[in-house]
Amino acid sequence: MSGPADPFDAIVLGAGGAGLMCAAAAGQRGKRVLVLDHADQPGKKILISGGGRCNFTNIHTAPDRYLSANPHFAKSALGRYTPSDFLALVERHGIAWHEKTLGQLFCDQSARQIVAMLLAECEAGGVTIRLGHALGPITHADGRFSVTHGGRTVEAPALVIATGGPSIPKLGATGFAYDLARQFGLKVVEPRPALVPLTLGGEDMLFRELSGVSTPVIARHGKTAFREAALLTHRGLSGPAILQISSYWRHGGEVALDFLPDMPANWLAQAKRGKPRASLVSLLRASLPARLADALAERLALPGDLGNIADRKLEEAQRRLASWSFTPNGTEGFAKAEVTVGGISTAELSSRTMEARRVPGLYAIGEAVDVTGWLGGYNFQWAWASGWAAGQAIGEG
Repeated sequence: MSGPADPFDAIVLGAGGAGLMCAAAAGQRGKRVLVLDHADQPGKKILISGGGRCNFTNIHTAPDRYLSANPHFAKSALGRYTPSDFLALVERHGIAWHEKTLGQLFCDQSARQIVAMLLAECEAGGVTIRLGHALGPITHADGRFSVTHGGRTVEAPALVIATGGPSIPKLGATGFAYDLARQFGLKVVEPRPALVPLTLGGEDMLFRELSGVSTPVIARHGKTAFREAALLTHRGLSGPAILQISSYWRHGGEVALDFLPDMPANWLAQAKRGKPRASLVSLLRASLPARLADALAERLALPGDLGNIADRKLEEAQRRLASWSFTPNGTEGFAKAEVTVGGISTAELSSRTMEARRVPGLYAIGEAVDVTGWLGGYNFQWAWASGWAAGQAIGEG
């Protein structure tokens, strides 16, 4: 039993989506929960997400839309706390929402409503939240975790790591979770930026002149492909299709873009027969932004009428347009990454409770863990599901 100097059942480190969800779930089970964060306000990443409207979940959530060294790890939490469960919470709080493309759900008004909802849920569970001070030494002895925050030291039998990953450091994000995990002997899968723009160099930089041009594509890396928009930038490639593929890309690998994903097979040969006096650039301009069409036609170097171009050359041009290869020289790093791939190894955790197998009472949730979702609300759903799973488990033994 806890004594007078030990008034909490659990200390949650991090007042982001996962941490607040966990605290609310545990608090409403009657657990005494303390949330600590160095930030001056809760839910900072929530507030900037979705252009300020928070893409709070995705109705197509499934384990195969997450990256992890163990692709099965996320199944338990995602199966027990679903997008429908979170949507029911949103509706109970009277938050109006809408579905955008590809199953993405957004607030009609403001992401602040999601933060306010989570805080209200925490209040309903009697959760204590202390913000605005750096975390000091954290120790573990005799079944108790001791945390110093703002000159005060608190203890509890459970500690939850919910401090996220190092993506978007301007919001105060750091690799703190990994350092703490290692302190307790947990392995960490090497973190790297994900959902991040890719940078180009060398010959690929010829596309710098097209900065600001966007077009629907299929982006491929290995066996993985995403059909969404790509954006050409002054540094390389961005847009939803590129952000998605970036989570899978590794240094030295190629990214191929199909610039004309709706074109049928042999469309250039058919165009040659039907419009022999048309030019390649005119055909491309009919389907692509003019600046992009001109640049691609210039690189394909097939001037003149289609009727005067050999079929094999048209076939080669069609192949290039369907799989235009880039070899990125890097990414724009954690500063521009929406999330992190890697993190605290799932091999160290129970998939049902998120508790560390070798350190009873220690939990890790959200982005701190080696589970990373696709773009489009999947990472928030992991935050809600993993936070709920830990919140249900705290103190159950």
